[in-house]
Amino acid sequence: MNSIMSMPKIPDMNPEISLDRCKTIELLLSSIALEEISLSHILNAEGEKLQSFLKKDNESLDDFIEINDSLNKTLRTVVKSQILLHFKLEDAVTLDKKACCEKKCDPCKETETDHSDCCKKQTRQSKECNC
Repeated sequence: MNSIMSMPKIPDMNPEISLDRCKTIELLLSSIALEEISLSHILNAEGEKLQSFLKKDNESLDDFIEINDSLNKTLRTVVKSQILLHFKLEDAVTLDKKACCEKKCDPCKETETDHSDCCKKQTRQSKECNC
């Protein structure tokens, strides 16, 4: 019996894609999350492979060295991917801070004191709030 891995479901998108800055940042964060999930599946598979190997009896020293090398290579690749994802996350957070996406502000109500610093600064710069 063939086991087929499920493929991610990608929503249909028409060719005319119109995304604002905040939506783009949300998509970047979603892509980071999906990559993290993928890496967790790889690590889980490696853990299962190691458990299966350790349950076997009469393994030679060469077999232990071979599986150790295989696991090391996979872990090194995962760590490299994690570093790149960290850079990608830092860039997305920087973009988010500049865009003021999560902040809800109303420049017409400048007398309220519950605005975040981002929205206060943005309100001073212009009467439009791009939040």
